[in-house]
Amino acid sequence: MSRRLSRQLARLTESGVRRIEVKNTMQIKFIAAVVLFGIIAVMSAYTVETGNVAVERTLGKVDHEEKEQGLNFKMPFLTNSIEFSAKEIAIDINDLTPKAADNLSLKDLDVSVFYRVPQDRVSELMVKYAASATRGQDGVYMPAYGLLYREARAAIYEQVSRIDSLQLHKQRDILQNEVLEELQGRLERTDPGDLVITRVVVRALNTDPSIEAAIREAVEAEKRLEAKQVQVEIAKKDAEIEIERAKGIAEANNIINESLTAEYLQHEVNKALQQFADNEGSVVVIPANMQGFDLILDSGQLRRSGN
Repeated sequence: MSRRLSRQLARLTESGVRRIEVKNTMQIKFIAAVVLFGIIAVMSAYTVETGNVAVERTLGKVDHEEKEQGLNFKMPFLTNSIEFSAKEIAIDINDLTPKAADNLSLKDLDVSVFYRVPQDRVSELMVKYAASATRGQDGVYMPAYGLLYREARAAIYEQVSRIDSLQLHKQRDILQNEVLEELQGRLERTDPGDLVITRVVVRALNTDPSIEAAIREAVEAEKRLEAKQVQVEIAKKDAEIEIERAKGIAEANNIINESLTAEYLQHEVNKALQQFADNEGSVVVIPANMQGFDLILDSGQLRRSGN
């Protein structure tokens, strides 16, 4: 009896263990399925930052439909997504020493070139210039960065060679515009519409010390010339004033000469002598024989003044 009971108890124990094992196995499988699904979901979903696009590559084949900003999905394990910047990108080109038109080299030239790529052309440039893409510090790739750097450097050297070193400081804006046009022209010949140069900024332009001295001398000479030109203009104005003054005096003299007749002069002399005669106690000295005076005097007035 006891032996039968022991057997039954053993069978019950074994079946319970089996049920527990089956239940645990199912839980493990469920947990494994959840974890696997989570991994697949994580591997499938990715986000693209504002102003950027993503290019997907599946088993080496590039999808030329760029993925825009926001949440996107891909095939896990098989598809790789690469994020590119579609914003304005800056390329800093420093420590250049190009030769100017007068064959004098600059001591230091620092230029920043800004460019952007249309969003719908990023995948084409990724394929065409795969080796030129550069990864930024934020992990986002900059399309055709290496190509732009080389072309921009060549364009800068080309345009500096067309301007005299003494004129570069004055023509900085012209240099920036010429570099932009030169660089954009180079890119349009190979990749029309794919790369857009937005602006060029000359950040530093330092010439050789001997050139700096020549520039200072040229500036001082120019200032002296400007001062001389001002003096010339002042002298011209003074001369014009003197001419106008002389014309006024001449016209006044002409008017006076025309009005000073012999009769008028005689009349004025008579009036003066009359005033002398009316002023008692005054002595009037008249040249002998009235030389120089042809006087026509009122004899009656003279007699009355004598009495």
